[in-house]
Amino acid sequence: MQDNSYRNDRDEIRDLLKQFENLKAGLLHGFLEEESFEKIIDYYDEKDEIGRALEAAEFGVAQFPYSSSLLVKKADLLIATRRYQEALELLEKAEVLDSSDIDIYILKTDAYLALDQHELAVGLLEEAIAQFEGDNRINLLFELSDVYDDYEEFDKVFDCLVHILEYDPINEEALYKICFWTDFTGRGEESIAVHRRIIDEYPYNELAWFNLGAAYQGIKLFEKSIDAYKYALAINEKFDYAYRNMADAYIRLRKFRDAIESLEKVIELARPEDVIYEAIGYCYDKLKQYAQARFYYKKASHLNNDDSKLYFKIACTYMNEQSFSKALQYLESAMRIHRMQPEYNLAMGECLQQLGNIRDAIIHFSNVVKARPRGVSGWEALIRCLYAEDFLTEAFEQIKNAQEVAGDKPLFLFYESATLFAMKKSKEALVVLQKAMERAPRLLKKFVGLNPTILQNQQVVDLIAYYKRKRSI
Repeated sequence: MQDNSYRNDRDEIRDLLKQFENLKAGLLHGFLEEESFEKIIDYYDEKDEIGRALEAAEFGVAQFPYSSSLLVKKADLLIATRRYQEALELLEKAEVLDSSDIDIYILKTDAYLALDQHELAVGLLEEAIAQFEGDNRINLLFELSDVYDDYEEFDKVFDCLVHILEYDPINEEALYKICFWTDFTGRGEESIAVHRRIIDEYPYNELAWFNLGAAYQGIKLFEKSIDAYKYALAINEKFDYAYRNMADAYIRLRKFRDAIESLEKVIELARPEDVIYEAIGYCYDKLKQYAQARFYYKKASHLNNDDSKLYFKIACTYMNEQSFSKALQYLESAMRIHRMQPEYNLAMGECLQQLGNIRDAIIHFSNVVKARPRGVSGWEALIRCLYAEDFLTEAFEQIKNAQEVAGDKPLFLFYESATLFAMKKSKEALVVLQKAMERAPRLLKKFVGLNPTILQNQQVVDLIAYYKRKRSI
């Protein structure tokens, strides 16, 4: 039956095209029907033969000058060929003939936008929305939301979607879109109110529950967001995006095992993705289960072998296990992709220092300093490395460089004091230590960490005790 229908349609359009060619050649007496012109125009338009479609429209309008539908089709083709003013003139005529045709207002909007007449497009749609009901009103509201999106009036996009949901609370397109725009505009509390009203009327709508969860998540009410996602999953247990978002909420609450369980459900329901494997790896990392973390980071890297941060994360799991040689292998892979990334150079320097390759460690720490001269971490690592290897003069020089470039941070005073003590300049060292304790006593552990035996120095112990008493008063 379907084959016969297709064959009949094909035969009909072939006959219509032949009649149209005869008409153009002056061989056809009488007229083609209005509907016939519409079919010819649609045929050429679908074939992307805009010139022929426009020619058919012109013949059709000449024979049926009061046909609103033919005027609209011709206007549509004029817009496609950027003849916007001509299109608007035709659409004005069509509106007089049939003001109930929603396509007139949509095409007028397209023409106004093409002419960069944003205010006219908005005004037209707002007037049209007031005239129409049902699906037509909803379609025009979607059109208006697109106009606001184009001109970056994003709060008004959100407002349009709210209006659509007032008319049609379970409109899927609006429900999908409002989830994004809630997050983008930060209007989570309004979204919560909207979706609560929808759920009161349609308690088994999974998208409304999902959007409610996303809105709670956006304002950091993670427990409530999880509850909403659970309702969505009770309605549709294969709703993988609910599991994704729920996993993120669990991670925010540091409930890593629950997050892993949700992410594993995503893997069951959807095709494998590197971001999901990476997230599972992150959870195991936080649980200090480094072998499991590494397993999932590696699965992620197999799916996305150009992502340097995955190799870096694998390296970090080895570093946490003190397996510095293995960590180096993955850091080298990361640095083949992003050679001067400061975090990679910092980790590489730490591994090399642990393995006794001090010269190369210093090079990598210096790379961090070059990349982020005002950052503290690179200077700290470089100074600590020089101090640990008894390069005291060089350490002192770098402390002075750090103070000049990165600023007079209290940490550098503690390191300056420690270096002066190591250089047997105790009097100067005590003066600097006193300054450091005045400014940031909480950083004392950094000072002691460089050389724990410093606590055998009675003057240091007395100075520390003095500031402890001072703080407790």
